[in-house]
Amino acid sequence: MAKVIVLTNQKGGVGKTTSSAALVAGLQKCGNQVLAIDLDPQGNLGFSLGVNIEDGHTIYEVLKGEIAPGDAIRHTEDYGDIITSNILLSEAELFLKGEDRKLRLKKALETLKHRYDYIIIDTPPALNILTVNAYSAADELIIPMAAEILSLVGLVQLKETIQAVKESINPRLHVLGILMTKFFKSTTLSKDVLDMASSVAGQIGTIVFETKIRNSVRVAEAPAHGMSIFDYSPTSNPAHDYRVFVAETVERMGA
Repeated sequence: MAKVIVLTNQKGGVGKTTSSAALVAGLQKCGNQVLAIDLDPQGNLGFSLGVNIEDGHTIYEVLKGEIAPGDAIRHTEDYGDIITSNILLSEAELFLKGEDRKLRLKKALETLKHRYDYIIIDTPPALNILTVNAYSAADELIIPMAAEILSLVGLVQLKETIQAVKESINPRLHVLGILMTKFFKSTTLSKDVLDMASSVAGQIGTIVFETKIRNSVRVAEAPAHGMSIFDYSPTSNPAHDYRVFVAETVERMGA
């Protein structure tokens, strides 16, 4: 039965989709059966993994109840299976109605979890009904956070949302850790942000991952080629860091 991991941060530009793609690719390369779900209307996760997001069914149709979840799965040779997204998903607040509006994704995944070892969900940079659906379905949350002061803004609200979901619809929700991205260990700024992130992590009952993701232009280039960082630039610093991050994630989950 699949473990559901959600990557989340209400701030954009923190490496959330890049980290999601790396986790998907890394787990797949370790021999796991992986399903990636793009819950961001921008559709960047599918694009980053080389899928044409304008073709085929999407998570939008699944959440609307128009098709079965299995019919939206796209198969890739290198990165496992993926359910893509597109801009239509931005209408979620309008079409997700009724008592089960926060549980639509969780119900959809129940029919798929037996096929996979891991389900990785990339979320929009916002705390909205899509994010709440992801939290409701999740076993674990990972919070990517750039080593920048502004990345700390909003973590308190994120903490409140997590707590509200735990108290109402998903008591087993757990924050696996905060992942520092765009990290330069030699700079005072990165060290200061790390200290503050560690403090925030304590407040939400989690830790900062030992692995820190160093910055590189290779990280920005890889999605344009539809490749994970492991395939696009396997000897780069971020590729090394993400390999260690994948291993740390599996270890922390007790696998």
